[in-house]
Amino acid sequence: MAEAFQVAKKQDLPPPGGYKPIPFKRIPAKSYFSGYTMFAGFIGMTIGSIYLYNITYKRILKDEIEMRSAKMAIYPALLAERDREYLKQLRRNRDAEAELMRDVPGWEVGTYYGERVYKLIPPDQWVEPIFQEYYAHSDIKEWNKRANIKLLS
Repeated sequence: MAEAFQVAKKQDLPPPGGYKPIPFKRIPAKSYFSGYTMFAGFIGMTIGSIYLYNITYKRILKDEIEMRSAKMAIYPALLAERDREYLKQLRRNRDAEAELMRDVPGWEVGTYYGERVYKLIPPDQWVEPIFQEYYAHSDIKEWNKRANIKLLS
C-alpha cells in the first residue's frame, strides 16, 4: 500500500539552454560634463559669488555708516536726557529730605544741622553723590535693579 502513494519526484534542473550570465561588470556612471567644463563652471560660480558678495558688502557698509551717523546724531540728546533725569532725581531727593526733616529744629537741606558736610571743598563745587545717597528715597526695587545690573546682563 505504501507503494501506491508514492509520487515520482521532479528534480529541479536548469532551464533548457542554461541560465543567463550573471552581470558582475562595473557599469560606469554617465558623465555629463568633462573635467574642463566642470572647472570652467567652478570658476564662473566663484566669480559670480564674489560679485554678489561685493554688492552685498557695499550695502552693509552703507547701512553701518548710516547707523553710526544716526547714533552720533542722537547721542548728545540721549546724554542731555540722562543728565536731566539725574538732576530731577537729585531734586526729588532734596525735596524728600526737606519733607522728612521739616520738624527737626535747625535742620537745613544739604547740611548736617546747619554745618557743611564737605568743609575743604568750595561751596560752589559739585560733589557727586554716592550710589546709596542717590537712591536713598527711591523704591527698593529700583535700587536692587541698579545695584545688581552687572548680574542681570
